[in-house]
Parts: sequence; structure tokens; C-alpha cells
Amino acid sequence: MSHKHQFICMTMRMNIDCDGCYRKIRRALLQMQGYMLELFMTTELESHLIERKQCRVSVCGSFVPQDMAIKIRRKTNRRVEILEIKEVEASHDGGTDPKPPS
Repeated sequence: MSHKHQFICMTMRMNIDCDGCYRKIRRALLQMQGYMLELFMTTELESHLIERKQCRVSVCGSFVPQDMAIKIRRKTNRRVEILEIKEVEASHDGGTDPKPPS
């Protein structure tokens, strides 16, 4: 049984009220890069972006979006709202192209 995940970019809304909130979210995201899950599944969080003014957090990598949101919720003790999920496919030249809508 193979558990392969596509490359995903997910945008979430979280309350980032102060510097402490920002640091808590940043620390949780840094800890999750390359994090091993149970049953030999890996969460490959490759990059993240925290937009303080817009209260948005974007994460990119190979993971299950709902599982990632739950993990962030548990680690930061903050409400997480998923705004957008984009799946990205690898093209033949090694780059990534957005997946066309179906």
C-alpha cells in the first residue's frame, strides 16, 4: 500500500495578534519540516510563509491538507481555517506547473 502525496500549496487563516503568536506559529512550522508520521507516511513541509497583516499562513509541500491543519492546530492551540488548497504537478522539465481545473 503506497501513500504518495502530490505537491500542495495550502493557505490558512490564523489569528496572529502579537509577536508571541507569530513566534509560536513559526516554531511549530519549523518543527514540522520533514516530520515522520505513523505508518511510514512522511509530511514533507518544504516552505512556509506567514503574512502577519492579513493573518494568513501558507505552507507548501507533500502532505494531506486536513492532517496538516490538524497538526498546526494542536501544536499552536489556535483556530485554523483552510482558505485555499492548490495541487501542483511536476512538469517534464523538472519544474512545477499548476494542475488544470477538472
